[in-house]
Amino acid sequence: MKSVNRSRQVIAVLVLLIISGCATSPPEQVDNVCDIFREKSGWYGDAKDARARWGVPISVSMAFMYQESRFVATAKPPRKKIFGVIPGPRPSDSYGYSQAKESTWDWYQRSTGNYGADRDDFGDAIDFIGWYNNVSNKELGISKQDAFRLYLAYHEGHGGYRKQSYRSKDWLIDVARKVDRQAQRYNSQLQECAEELEPRGWFDWW
Repeated sequence: MKSVNRSRQVIAVLVLLIISGCATSPPEQVDNVCDIFREKSGWYGDAKDARARWGVPISVSMAFMYQESRFVATAKPPRKKIFGVIPGPRPSDSYGYSQAKESTWDWYQRSTGNYGADRDDFGDAIDFIGWYNNVSNKELGISKQDAFRLYLAYHEGHGGYRKQSYRSKDWLIDVARKVDRQAQRYNSQLQECAEELEPRGWFDWW
């Protein structure tokens, strides 16, 4: 009897490890948003919830996440090199799918009451991106469809955007243009698969 229980425990642990690995590993095809949602069960529902809550298009939020982390749950900024060789400190405490800083994440939690949110949880991260862009819309008047300007505000902060700090950063403007093109690409792809991704029965909703 003890051996049977032990076998069940081992199986349960293995199942949990498999589920955990599937949940945190990045999608295999990150350039096609339809493939991402087909592979990652539950992500489309999370993305729809964030869109419904904040009014930011799914394509925009997913383009932000593509740029920030390539959908790696535990992504961190690369360490600086000392003398070009020795790994030094990281430039910031940004972390997770959205690369949110700890202070900004704390602001998000206080603002939404979502104190249990984690930066390495996809649903929480895409909700954060929607929330931040919603604040950018209210505070700065940026359209929620304008991925280019929203990304500049996302990177520089609302204060930095007001000061137009991005004007001296040609590299950042280029990145923001890439985000905008990615959002357009994702939007076109979603037109082809949105109906397919909608749940059709109780099992799909589960």
